[in-house]
Amino acid sequence: MVDGPPKLTIPSPASNSLHIVGSEMAKTPIIDHASNPSWFTPKRLLIIFCVINMLNYVDRGAIASNGVNGSLKTCSESGVCTPGSGIQGDFNLSNFQDGVLSSAFMVGLLVASPIFASLAKSHNPFRLIGVGLSFWTFATAGCGSSFDFWSIAIFRMLVGVGEASFISLAAPFIDDNAPVTQKTAWLAMFYMCIPTGIALGYVYGGFVGAHFNWRYAFWGEAILMLPFAVLGFVMKPLQLKGFAPAESKNATVGPEAEAPGLSNVNGGVLIRNELISNNASNKASKSRGAFKMCNQLPRFLIDMKMLLLDKVYVVNVLGYVSYNFVIGAYSYWGPKAGYNIYHMNNADMMFGGITIACGILGTLAGGYILDRMDATISNAFKLLSGATFLGAIFCFISFCLKGLYGFIALFSVGELLVFATQAPVNYVCLHCVRPSLRPLSMAMSTVAIHIFGDVPSSPLVGILQDHVNNWRETTLILTSVLFLASGIWFLGVFLNSVDRFNIDSENQSVQSKATMKPLLEGEDDEMPDTSNGP
Repeated sequence: MVDGPPKLTIPSPASNSLHIVGSEMAKTPIIDHASNPSWFTPKRLLIIFCVINMLNYVDRGAIASNGVNGSLKTCSESGVCTPGSGIQGDFNLSNFQDGVLSSAFMVGLLVASPIFASLAKSHNPFRLIGVGLSFWTFATAGCGSSFDFWSIAIFRMLVGVGEASFISLAAPFIDDNAPVTQKTAWLAMFYMCIPTGIALGYVYGGFVGAHFNWRYAFWGEAILMLPFAVLGFVMKPLQLKGFAPAESKNATVGPEAEAPGLSNVNGGVLIRNELISNNASNKASKSRGAFKMCNQLPRFLIDMKMLLLDKVYVVNVLGYVSYNFVIGAYSYWGPKAGYNIYHMNNADMMFGGITIACGILGTLAGGYILDRMDATISNAFKLLSGATFLGAIFCFISFCLKGLYGFIALFSVGELLVFATQAPVNYVCLHCVRPSLRPLSMAMSTVAIHIFGDVPSSPLVGILQDHVNNWRETTLILTSVLFLASGIWFLGVFLNSVDRFNIDSENQSVQSKATMKPLLEGEDDEMPDTSNGP
């Protein structure tokens, strides 16, 4: 019931200005300020991620080097004993235990990769990288302080946790910021750091182990990574394509929640309404947070189902698994095999030099060739299959030769061709799924190639070598797996492939237009009510 005539409410200039500011905030592109900080340029971002990626793989190369990995104590028939060295000598490890150390990081990677990929939908991915690198720094320092097999194995697992955030999120950032005509070339530069880092790790580990102690190699890595871990927390975060930042959600809700209170600017009424609004928003945010946590697992399972039903993605990853089975064993056992087959006194330096040169040239060439061919998923499969097949032939023949120089020449050509696959295989992983699935796509690809590829390959090759006791036969059997990888990728050429890179951005554009219309209509409806009398 109305007791008297309605009162005429005349809004003050302050309330009108507040209302206008509130409506303008809803239309202000806050994402641009949060996702494009002025310090970052695409090239700086690429350089930072390349250095971090290289340090990740320097660690892989260092633990495989003769200087850090070392050897067991040996005694001749005459009773003369040579003391053990490195990790294997200090902890008296068998070849199997030694191989397990190279794969222990996979435990942490397997557990943490899906978690980080899922968290990227509710937390800023750039901050998640900072968290992961902090784990990595702590774990590598712990490896240098370990005292037996189990202690160093646990720290190697934690290294995998630290690496999980970076490997699943860095490539999508690069893919977003690279020039359209050079996307594969930029990915090639990023993945070039894998062979380069491993090779530098051989040299670094060999030098530190020979002149100091193997423990200093891990401590040095931790010191080098620490600034980048700090950078992940102090720099303004970037935003991935296909993910709406939390700031934009708050900006959308905020003006709508406060608008009713702005029309009642009568002393304490505004304050009371603001307090009520704040309490309601706090309760709503808590309920939304609980809902997100409960919704995380079902959403992850739905995303996983989409990946597993994608034939292009599955074929690409299966080929990558077979390929990585060989590359992982090469990287870990290569120096020892070279030392035993060809009696290389400087096996670390030799394999390091070959891997650096062939890794850089091969990876960059693969990205450049795919860009020149017109970067499509079908062309990527053609390049993957052809380069791997030719590379397998050269590597297989090289291990059949008895001369050192013939081996170096053919093996170098083989590695050059094999490393040309790095950019194309990751291009397929990024472009066969929609943008919001890219972190999970990269995470599960990495988990698969490790858990089915280089994780079992290192200990299995160790068991094979213990059985046949002939490094030449062992390397020939290992190299033949590359032909399997080539055949699997060849099947991908005949699949119906669609580049889904722009799907999410098109959907977001339609949704943003749909959500803006009611807000603008609401403002038009509200203005006459507050300015006109009864």
